[in-house]
Amino acid sequence: MKVLVIEDNQSVSEMLEMFFSKEGIKGSFIKDGLEGYKVYKQEDWDVLIIDWMLPGMDGVSLCRKIREEKGTVPIIMLTAKDSESDQVLGLEMGADDYVTKPFSPLALMARIKAVSRRHAAARTPKEETDVLQTTYFKINKQTREVLLDNGKIENLTPKEFELLCYFSEHPRQVFTREQLLERVWGYQFYGDERTVDVHIKRLRAKLGTKARPFFHTVWGVGYKFDETAGSE
Repeated sequence: MKVLVIEDNQSVSEMLEMFFSKEGIKGSFIKDGLEGYKVYKQEDWDVLIIDWMLPGMDGVSLCRKIREEKGTVPIIMLTAKDSESDQVLGLEMGADDYVTKPFSPLALMARIKAVSRRHAAARTPKEETDVLQTTYFKINKQTREVLLDNGKIENLTPKEFELLCYFSEHPRQVFTREQLLERVWGYQFYGDERTVDVHIKRLRAKLGTKARPFFHTVWGVGYKFDETAGSE
């Protein structure tokens, strides 16, 4: 696995380099956003790890530039910012996941492996049965196209798409945040459930209406996808 880390904190880079060595991961480390973008363009990468605050070009702008160019490489943002608005911004720019500093290297390794597995699975040719048809949605898991009321939805991030697919495959089933982290993100719960809340909030804003929210909170438990229920 080849991972490009764009991070200007030397101690963080050294820590990651040590863990990459133990895991057999080939890591390249760049301290500047603009230089990181150049290196990204020169080779194929399995995962990008991008710090929020960078010289040259900040991490959010870098992430947005990669997605505007239709780059599909999985991106994990490293951020010292902990507010929901910051998390939403990073995810809206196309990041697949974020990790708030300080972080556990083991937790980050789990997320790297998870996004890499899911990206590889998405690139594997699939049968036409991977088209999901629900009451209002038609979802092609191979082309990653989403139709809502026969209108094309084009502004979903990679993780929002995967979460929509999972919910659509399990209508009206209630999931805890921990279950969604494990089954959609692909890693065990490490103490930050808010990434699920942020994604649900964004899916509601992009796909739902007040009368037809699709994604429902089950208080004290988690979330469910129900096309037949109205607003809570």
